[in-house]
Amino acid sequence: MRYVLVILAVIGIVVSALALREHYREAGDSPCSINERWDCGIVNHSPYAMVKGVPVAIIGMAGYLLLGALALRRSYRLILSGAVVGLTFSLYLAHIEKDVLGVWCIYCVGSLGTISLIFLLTLGVVVARVFRGAEGS
Repeated sequence: MRYVLVILAVIGIVVSALALREHYREAGDSPCSINERWDCGIVNHSPYAMVKGVPVAIIGMAGYLLLGALALRRSYRLILSGAVVGLTFSLYLAHIEKDVLGVWCIYCVGSLGTISLIFLLTLGVVVARVFRGAEGS
């Protein structure tokens, strides 16, 4: 399971790096500007793309790097804690995209999917370990 989580963390880093590239892209056509509802440029140039002067994409990259390192160590409970934080933040950003900006970013949605998978898989591992421990008692 740890290698699956590491692969998902790498996917998260790549998706976040693509969002970061979009954040620093000069004005012009965004390669992921699909229509009026899907435009990464609008999302990544909005005021919500920064937290205290740090691009959200960098925060995502750091988070996925930490989750990947924890996966290599098989620290599933710590991964679960980090995934809860990441999922909560990603859901907040999805709310901003849907209800405030009215535009979606394909990279952000990809990151939401990735952190959701990490959360669900890790939750399954932690719950299975708890039940296995209870059976041994």
